[in-house]
Amino acid sequence: MNSFLAWPIVRLETLAAPEKGAIAGGPFGSDLVSTDYVSEGVPVIRGVNLPFNAKLSFDNLVFVSESKSDALYLNIARPGDLVFTQRGTLGQVGLIPQDSPYPRYVISQSQMKMTVDPSKADPLYLYYYFRLKSTVQYIENHALQSGVPHINLGILRKLEVVAPPPKVQRKIAAILGTYDDLIANNQRRITLLESMADEIYREWFVRMRFPAFENTNWVKGLPFGWTEIELSRVADINKESIRKGAEPDSIRYVDIGVVETHHMTLPDEIPYSKAPGRARRRVHHGDILWSSVRPGNRAYYLVLDPPDNLIASTGFAVISPKPSTPFSYLYRAVTTGSFTDQMVAVAKGSAYPATSFEDFARAKIIWPSQSLLDRFHEISEPMLMEVTALQKQNRSLGRLRNSLLPRLISGKLKVAHLDIQFPPSMREDAAA
Repeated sequence: MNSFLAWPIVRLETLAAPEKGAIAGGPFGSDLVSTDYVSEGVPVIRGVNLPFNAKLSFDNLVFVSESKSDALYLNIARPGDLVFTQRGTLGQVGLIPQDSPYPRYVISQSQMKMTVDPSKADPLYLYYYFRLKSTVQYIENHALQSGVPHINLGILRKLEVVAPPPKVQRKIAAILGTYDDLIANNQRRITLLESMADEIYREWFVRMRFPAFENTNWVKGLPFGWTEIELSRVADINKESIRKGAEPDSIRYVDIGVVETHHMTLPDEIPYSKAPGRARRRVHHGDILWSSVRPGNRAYYLVLDPPDNLIASTGFAVISPKPSTPFSYLYRAVTTGSFTDQMVAVAKGSAYPATSFEDFARAKIIWPSQSLLDRFHEISEPMLMEVTALQKQNRSLGRLRNSLLPRLISGKLKVAHLDIQFPPSMREDAAA
């Protein structure tokens, strides 16, 4: 008999701490409204703080006062607690880290929380268990369908969980946590590199303290050798599309939904025959994807070292640098607030505003001297390429973790004999 068949299946409520309110929901509607938010105090956990790739996001936190938090004492979550989405994106789960910068949180109306009994379960194990595709599907299948699909405290309490002995749970969580720790370490390096590149750009081209700026003459409000030009002079818009009769067998299709500000989720490969008709734009190294739809959302991304079959939607302006144009500076120039304002100003349509590709071509940007551009690229390109390499490494780590997750939790892969193997480039970090 396989070991996983001996592991009991229990209701989630049996793993909760014995204290009152160990499983609790968010406040009732009028008990917490947007007018209660203040600039600092006790943070509120909302759906936006439960990303797919982290236990908890501290970005976009809102706060309530200490006194308001005291009044919502039944809706408080603390480090070590699990947080579940009740309505909205069902299947979202978060885990408040033990080293959290805040001692307590208020959960929003759309969230629920659970305090785990450590003698019966490991919170990190349960976090990974609720990230299983099968668990997410189970939650969706048991959701109430009246109005917006949702679950409630009764459904949460009765959700079934495979519960190995706590010692095994901790081992499983430690193995999976090793991958997440490496991903988090890489993400910190990514953030640092991006901040360094951004700071150099701001120092040179916003504050105007570029090398030898003290000896520079100014002409009509710009340093000598600089000019304001149309984007079409230094870049091509939608340079290459798939030609009829030259369709690839398979593609990675980039739809507008997978691109956010400075971020893109690499899509899976699909047969071209199943791709939508708007899958037309070929994307190459150094190209910039800029969503022409709702430009105020600032959905843009610099593509470096992409797979050969990366294809973007016709909803993007694919901005390709010309031979003498460094993509490092071009990307910064077309993602400034002033450039975005130009796109928003010329967008047409009230419900679905969109900018034409001719508008992109005519947009104005500041263009420094070629020598300064080359020097900036020489410094910033290695940073951007390292960011790309780290992002690829994180995707690889994520795939490895996700492939282990169901096998470990089912018991099909024995924990005691598992030897984690990392690619050579990751072993130094793994050892650390």
